[in-house]
Amino acid sequence: MAFTAQDVKALREKTGVGMMECKKALVESDGDMDKAIDYLRERGLAAATKKASRVAAEGVVLAYLDEAKKIGVLVEVNSETDFVGKNEKFQSFVLDVAKTIVEKNPADVEDLVNVNLIGTDRTVQENLQDLILSIGENMKIRRFARIEGYTCSYIHGGGSVGVVVEFDANDEAFATEDFKAMGKNIAMQIAAMHPEYLSQDSISADELAKMKNIIIESSLNKPDSLPKPILTKVITEAIDKKLWSDADIAAYEEQKNNKFLFNFLSDEAVATLASLAVAGKDEFVNDKIFAGAFDGRMKKQIKEICLLEQPFVRTDLFEGSVGGYVADVAKKLGTDIKVKNFTCFVKGEGIEKKEENFADEIAKMVNG
Repeated sequence: MAFTAQDVKALREKTGVGMMECKKALVESDGDMDKAIDYLRERGLAAATKKASRVAAEGVVLAYLDEAKKIGVLVEVNSETDFVGKNEKFQSFVLDVAKTIVEKNPADVEDLVNVNLIGTDRTVQENLQDLILSIGENMKIRRFARIEGYTCSYIHGGGSVGVVVEFDANDEAFATEDFKAMGKNIAMQIAAMHPEYLSQDSISADELAKMKNIIIESSLNKPDSLPKPILTKVITEAIDKKLWSDADIAAYEEQKNNKFLFNFLSDEAVATLASLAVAGKDEFVNDKIFAGAFDGRMKKQIKEICLLEQPFVRTDLFEGSVGGYVADVAKKLGTDIKVKNFTCFVKGEGIEKKEENFADEIAKMVNG
């Protein structure tokens, strides 16, 4: 069956594949358009297999909210380069994946890739393979979250960070612009400050105990942060037991009233104080002054890692904690609003990127 230049162009428009590949596909399929498409798809599967070993750590994080169904989706799809992450065809595919997650409610990525992509009669994986063939890069659907309920979202940096926040609210509050602005502000807070927990109540007893122990150990191992009475005690012990050099003892006697004392002590002297402080842990943790300092550090840590306890960054809107800001908006709307949960994806987070020397890369290409 003969084919024309218009057939090549039509095949390219249908598949997004280059002209030469489309011409070859039509030659191989004797001009049959459907067989040519199948031929390119088969080639796409082979190409994707070859590209699968290449690291895909770029791409995009996308948030999609279906307000009518009250479902929010956050999905990360990776590509090899940031350039592809900005490609319209790639972004359109990611949006369709998000819509598919809303409609099909897959259990996980493995389940997702085996359902039909919304608006097509082919699976998500098959459409992904077509995209890989068309663009020429490895791509992977890495992860997604599907949240049913009242959700708001924020995407930072064109898809470098994505957040979806779930609220306990009602239809009337959710429909207001004040609620949507508040929800976006909370999502922006999460993207900027990266809290690990919703609130202190979200931290398990084991995790809280581990956190307390880390704060105690780090305090004891940093002598210059010890309360003065405890610091004086370990310094006296170091001198009395001749654990310090004569030079450090002399430096101490000369600079003991200087707030920059530790600038005059050797690293060995500081390490000795840390060892003595750790050895006296059982005694020091029960000291009222140490306990007071510990409580201060613990509260500071909680404020850093717990969303509702964090200081709200938009001080132009509200001065206080994030929890206080939510309560303030709820009061103005005359209702109860609570943050139930949040999901935050950072593009490429945890993916080990392969670093190659540019000169070596050129040499590989030249030498075949």
